[in-house]
Amino acid sequence: MGSQDTFFKHITEGHTIKGDYIPIGAAMLNGETVTGAHVKIPLKTMNRHGLIAGATGTGKTKSLQVLAENLSDKGIPVLLMDIKGDLSGLAQPSPGHPKIDERHENIGLPFEAKSFPVEMLTLSEQDGVRLRATISEFGPVLLSRILDLSETQSGIVSVIFQYCDNNALPLLDLKDFKKILQYATQEGKAEFTESYGRISTASTGAILRKIVELEQQGADLFFGETSFDTQDLLRIDENGRGYINIIRLTDIQDRPKLFSTFMLSLLAEIYSTFPEQGDSDRPELVLFIDEAHLIFDEASKALLSQIESIVKLIRSKGVGLYFVTQNPTDVPEEVLSQLGLKVQHALRAFTAKDRKAIKLTAENYPDSEYYNTTEVLTSLGIGEALVSALDEKGRPTPLAATMMRAPMSRMDILTPGELNNLLSQSKLVKKYNKDIDRESAYEMLNEKIKLADAEEAKEKAKKEKEALKKAETKKRSKTSSRRSTRMNPIVKVLTSATFIRSVFGILTKVLKK
Repeated sequence: MGSQDTFFKHITEGHTIKGDYIPIGAAMLNGETVTGAHVKIPLKTMNRHGLIAGATGTGKTKSLQVLAENLSDKGIPVLLMDIKGDLSGLAQPSPGHPKIDERHENIGLPFEAKSFPVEMLTLSEQDGVRLRATISEFGPVLLSRILDLSETQSGIVSVIFQYCDNNALPLLDLKDFKKILQYATQEGKAEFTESYGRISTASTGAILRKIVELEQQGADLFFGETSFDTQDLLRIDENGRGYINIIRLTDIQDRPKLFSTFMLSLLAEIYSTFPEQGDSDRPELVLFIDEAHLIFDEASKALLSQIESIVKLIRSKGVGLYFVTQNPTDVPEEVLSQLGLKVQHALRAFTAKDRKAIKLTAENYPDSEYYNTTEVLTSLGIGEALVSALDEKGRPTPLAATMMRAPMSRMDILTPGELNNLLSQSKLVKKYNKDIDRESAYEMLNEKIKLADAEEAKEKAKKEKEALKKAETKKRSKTSSRRSTRMNPIVKVLTSATFIRSVFGILTKVLKK
């Protein structure tokens, strides 16, 4: 191990940054904070994604809070996934504490208590700005991957979308999609067969069951209008600070399908709508995904592939993704390899499996002459972390066990009164919290079926009338025929008698002559 002086030089030279940066704390050596040996993260590399990991109670959420606050102060908007419900305090200043003052004195950074511009968003019926998207915005490929459909079933979904495009049928919510699926194999079977080929009822039934599964997790609240405009995530307040957008997810912890559906649709929308940034000096938006294992645990192979692709590509749009979870092994290797910043809080070695996980985690960090990484990972205290970042040229900075700075905002939640006051001032609540159910595929198809049924009933009535008319004509014809038949013998007799009288009349005249 080197001396403190050489270590100080090692850290400060390794964290020399020409551009703007975020100081997250001071480096530690042998368990002691080295005052002034600041660990810094360049804004230029904040779109290279990152990981905040550690056992429960080690300070992950506070590290997330520190990063979000400092990004906001730099004018960079942030989006937070609040699974545990403990991030709303960002809207209020820290009450301060002697231990916070002591921590910052050791770090060598001033402490300033302040609040930040916050917008509360929601996927469910919780109070906040409603987040919605339409089925059409998802598109057939993304929807098929969300539903984990087979190749054949995905083909049917593509046909459904094509039919709706060709016939100007808006697909807004799940009832629209379910209706068109039923129509394709029932009332509209002949129409679909003629234009697209036969669609199997077994396949549409399997797709419907997947949709019902998604509905049971609350997706009917997510799909619909008004669609959320991702540009509203990029707002800056009157003081030039980026808004911290907090999505309240406390009531969907047991609905990972809905969470992953939302996350993938959001990332896909951001990627498709944000312009290319190139080699920018700062990110446009930074997303923090708390309890990230909820995305990956329930994800299908197709969904994981989609997430991996977006993680690789979205940084070109100036967007940084930060996964917050207990263990780095919760994140797939393909995603983990894309993460430039790692803030690793303490891990606990209670079992052989834990020790193996710690050893694997230590291998993800660069070697250091100042640390035995495996030992450091188990000896870190609360609010301390092992940090590995990228410098402005994309090179790893020196590994540093770091005393993390304290959040400037409240490390607790808002009271109900404070939350209501925050929501009452929100412009986005007024913009998005309106229930809209305009005419779409569901209503249009019902009307089409109604008109078809009416036309069919009319045609049926016409045919029944014609059949009745024919029956009556036939009946009259038979009656006339029967009458003729009854009169025939009499006619024959009369005709015979007339003939005989005629003959006798002629004979009488001849004899008289």
